[in-house]
Amino acid sequence: MVEKTYEGLKKESDMDVAESTKPLIAVVGPTACGKTQRAVEICRHLHGEILSGDSRQIYRDMSIGTGKDLEEYGEVPYHLIDIRPAGYRYNLHEYVRDFHNALSDIRSRGCQPVLCGGTGLYVETVLSGVRLPEVPENRRLRETLEGKSLEELAEILRSMKSLHNVTDIDTSKRAIRAIEIATYYAENPQEAAKASRDTAQPLDAYIIGLDIAREMRREKISQRLRSRLEEGMIDEVKGLLNDGIPAENLIYYGLEYKFVTEYVTGQLSYEDMYRRLEIAIHQFAKRQMTWFRGMEKRGFKINWHPYDAPLEELLSGF
Repeated sequence: MVEKTYEGLKKESDMDVAESTKPLIAVVGPTACGKTQRAVEICRHLHGEILSGDSRQIYRDMSIGTGKDLEEYGEVPYHLIDIRPAGYRYNLHEYVRDFHNALSDIRSRGCQPVLCGGTGLYVETVLSGVRLPEVPENRRLRETLEGKSLEELAEILRSMKSLHNVTDIDTSKRAIRAIEIATYYAENPQEAAKASRDTAQPLDAYIIGLDIAREMRREKISQRLRSRLEEGMIDEVKGLLNDGIPAENLIYYGLEYKFVTEYVTGQLSYEDMYRRLEIAIHQFAKRQMTWFRGMEKRGFKINWHPYDAPLEELLSGF
């Protein structure tokens, strides 16, 4: 097979329908395993564009802490990065909508879509084919819920659905919206079916998992943390706070933004911040792998390869 360059492929305008609906490629794995680099390689090889599957990279002005590494993309187009302001609280419903809009855009131009990311909930939801319909505001319901405590709202929501996503109940506003959505689904079973994994049609996707030895992963995580701090992660957080982003909003994003914000606001010493953040990132990577292994048990085939495997190996089954 003759390898074609990214620029050469861009000149091929006679893309047929089969190419425009080719299977999605998804690149998954724990943090610090090099997902972005490998996804970019695939895009250059197959005339692709990247769809981010990272729940924090969607925020503008949050680059160092989220590891956007935008310089790695070069000429490769990317989507779902820098699409919301810092301080905003994005959710799964918005991601599913934005993902499918971007996927349609990529395919309309005959390009290869490549999903890259480590937010298991986002990645699994879109791969499962779940579609979350727009749910209108129910003012009468909202009036009945006003004045209830967050604990009361959470109990109402628990009586309606299993709480897989705790962000549904991190504020009263979000809990009320979650109850509103659950009520709408109960009253509109056809719409609810679109949001059910039992009835959804999974996307045609080839999933590549990047496997990295635990000790190597830990070494890369620690090295990357040091690099991010040297690159100005603390100044990035200070800048966000100076721009009026409330500290609690940054803490909500977790990991780097949680612990660095607590350091900047005087709640932690530098040494405590560094130690606790390093531990938290290691734990996060472990949870990511647990999620992806769980996806396999839930019926997703993930083709695992060493994180540094040749590109030909990564694509050998595609």
